[in-house]
Amino acid sequence: MAFGATRIFPNDLNPSVAIGFNLPMNEGGVFTPNYQTQQAIKNNLINYFLTNPGERPGNPTFGAGIRNFIFTQIDTQDLNYIKDDVQTKLTTFFPDVLVQELTVLPTETENEIQINITYSVKDTGINDTLSLSFN
Repeated sequence: MAFGATRIFPNDLNPSVAIGFNLPMNEGGVFTPNYQTQQAIKNNLINYFLTNPGERPGNPTFGAGIRNFIFTQIDTQDLNYIKDDVQTKLTTFFPDVLVQELTVLPTETENEIQINITYSVKDTGINDTLSLSFN
């Protein structure tokens, strides 16, 4: 067994094999395929954050549930709770995703929560950033 070996995803080497589809979907429900594992992981994270627990049949605990906080008074304690909750849920549902930096910022005038995640994926060399706004 090699130490420090990087996982290679065979589908990334075949440009004609789609791995997933991009979010958001185009008008009319058209799926735009993506062909790289990095983009598929990012879309999976977006899907997770846009899902509330109980929305996915067969997996009622899947989803970040961030929209529950949008119409509440947000203070520092809530922001810390959201940050800890997101970190815990990512560790549970995406164990290969290592969060490098996680920030949760409120925009009080627009009743919005901004989540910024810098992450890497174990043994792949994939590093990326995800920014999502919830309003």
